[in-house]
Amino acid sequence: MIKRALISVSDKTGIVELAQELTAMNIEIISTGGTHALLSEKGINVTGISEVTGFEECLDGRVKTLHPAVHGGLLAQRDNPSHMEQLKKLQIQPIDMVVVNLYPFKNTILKKEVTFEEAIENIDIGGPTMLRSAAKNFKDVVVIIDPVDYAVVLNEMKDTGEVTYETRLYLAGKVFRATSYYDTLIADYFKSIRKDDSFDEILTFAYDKAEEMRYGENPHQKATFYKQIKDTEGTLAEAEQLWGKELSYNNINDANGAIEILKDFNGEPTAVAVKHTNPCGIASATTLFDAYVNAYNADPQSIYGGIIAVNSPVDAATAQKMGKIFLEVIIAPDYSNEALEILKAKKNIRLLRITGLEKNHYGRETKKVLGGLLVQDRDELLYEKLQTVTKRQPTKEETENLLFALKAVKNTKSNAISIVKNKTLIGSGPGQTSRIWALENAIRQSTTEVNGSVMASDAFFPYDDCVKAAAAAGITAIIQPGGGVRDEDSIKLCDEYNIAMIFTGMRHFKHS
Repeated sequence: MIKRALISVSDKTGIVELAQELTAMNIEIISTGGTHALLSEKGINVTGISEVTGFEECLDGRVKTLHPAVHGGLLAQRDNPSHMEQLKKLQIQPIDMVVVNLYPFKNTILKKEVTFEEAIENIDIGGPTMLRSAAKNFKDVVVIIDPVDYAVVLNEMKDTGEVTYETRLYLAGKVFRATSYYDTLIADYFKSIRKDDSFDEILTFAYDKAEEMRYGENPHQKATFYKQIKDTEGTLAEAEQLWGKELSYNNINDANGAIEILKDFNGEPTAVAVKHTNPCGIASATTLFDAYVNAYNADPQSIYGGIIAVNSPVDAATAQKMGKIFLEVIIAPDYSNEALEILKAKKNIRLLRITGLEKNHYGRETKKVLGGLLVQDRDELLYEKLQTVTKRQPTKEETENLLFALKAVKNTKSNAISIVKNKTLIGSGPGQTSRIWALENAIRQSTTEVNGSVMASDAFFPYDDCVKAAAAAGITAIIQPGGGVRDEDSIKLCDEYNIAMIFTGMRHFKHS
């Protein structure tokens, strides 16, 4: 039976109503600080924590509840005669319910001008300690950390006079998830202050649920989208959906791929088309209209049903062109009113506005594997050093297109080849088990004349067969990492065909 409840909350949502209901059930309420003041002001009879501990709050309120009179009352097992005898001997009364939520550490560190001292003062010590004590002894103590659960507990108490074991277990688990999350936020903040980029011996994560998906990659799979706490500008976590039904798991995955590619093409209007996370069209031009048209014309088949991401506001003319085919998602920093009206005529399209698309998000990326987790630095660099290894130097125009192709291939699944002409991806060979197959696919699927184009490879050429195929297609310049044992064969053949070739010294495998 619940006879005493300790209430101490930062989030006061619904707390007065809860306390009134508990008081009506003849449950004694113990409270601290601001919560005590609020409840007293509302005419609720409240026992101050100092009356329970016999010890005044001290150190500017840093020490209030860290006392045996509190934790003994929480941790004593009611069916253990020895525990109950000790409580009696120590004159400690059991505490049967704890309603606590924590100092707002997350909201504090999200403030732009927060100081380190302010963050430190918003680290809760007594709250998590009480929550953990109560949750450990959940069979005897009801513990509530989330205001959403007040009604659940009250309804059960009104119906049966008690809270079920299942609900107590659920609430205790919720507490340990919350305190783990809270501690992870603090640990991550300390690491960020130290600017420490080492790989920790223990890895923890703190993410907030953004939304549940209708299903995952396939209809029989469940899925949810979680977002990180900070540094989400220019990502899907901050997307404003202006039109269309909710995003699917695959929409989010593909849209993220489009955004990641787009971030490598800052500086001029660029359109990126993605299908199954691989680029099927990339183009930069002096106007967004031309960039989109060029990206579309490079592969009008694959772009159908794809994702489009652009780094300039969508105008009416561009929207008119986009609206001529079925697109799943369009991502842009903004849309003109006319563009929105044109695109909203397409029933099944999703329109996302994301500001800060130019912002890069370097750091770490993860991949779950059976039994573990792979963590690595993001592939943020483009090349180590540009070294022309052939007799012929690439022209200025070829060099610009080679670097464009390098950005494209860097974002394409390995083995990958990207063929570029006029700052447009005209041929892409993604995800092949053989590099020559990747090149042959890229040449074969191109709808633009390959002659006069340039190409990039994500890794070195194991043989000179790629040079032969490139020469036969009329490709005039190649960029690749180099470092193969047969590099000289490829260099020699390039010289014979008057193809310029640059080594970058940096591989860009992308396996997922």
